Amino acid sequence: MKQQIRVNDLGVIPYQRAWDYQEQLLQESVQLKAALRNGTAAGSAVIAHHLLFCEHPPVYTLGKSGHLENLLINRRQLEEKGIEFVQTNRGGDITFHGPGQVVGYPIIDLELFFTDIGRYLRFLEEVIIRTMADYGLKGDRSKGETGVWLDPEDPAKARKICAMGVRCSRWVTMHGFAINVNTDMDYFNNIVACGIADKQVTSLEKELGYAVPLEEVKSKIAKYFAEVFEAELLVTQGNK
Repeated sequence: MKQQIRVNDLGVIPYQRAWDYQEQLLQESVQLKAALRNGTAAGSAVIAHHLLFCEHPPVYTLGKSGHLENLLINRRQLEEKGIEFVQTNRGGDITFHGPGQVVGYPIIDLELFFTDIGRYLRFLEEVIIRTMADYGLKGDRSKGETGVWLDPEDPAKARKICAMGVRCSRWVTMHGFAINVNTDMDYFNNIVACGIADKQVTSLEKELGYAVPLEEVKSKIAKYFAEVFEAELLVTQGNK
């Protein structure tokens, strides 16, 4: 029987608010897992998996192992530009979230799929690679660097289109991926994106020469998420 994943589009939501909601869902899953193991859960209780989509107001986020020097502007400049800065508990270095970007946060119990974080990241990359293929673009992996790229083997052309950073607690995941769709790429001039100084960033719009509807991209990502994880999707509505 396939696992069911609840898909919920939160719309435009501040980063901290989305993070708090992820933490809430993660803790609910972790607590239910403990109750199921010690026999105190209700007989009909099952672990809920979630795939949250959202778009954030401009914000730079730094992973727990990231380096603050990869933020190239100071607090005053951040305020002047109207950009937030948040230090997070995800993996990875610094990245940007903002308008025109599709952000996906899977909160899933990997024990009901497989217990391998590396495999999980490769699955997330595969979802984005398949999505890009629908637009005639060859997404690829870059050895030793999580995320999805174009031309990663050519230093002169290599450019990142999707950043990833996750956290896992008791095999329940949170945080996730962000693919640049119609993103204003100027925001990336203020950071060393993902801590990688010698490679560029790009977007679907930049590669294709036209703006792409975000809802279309979300629909494709959801479709391929179900395929790659061999799961069934349940679409829900409502913001947090």
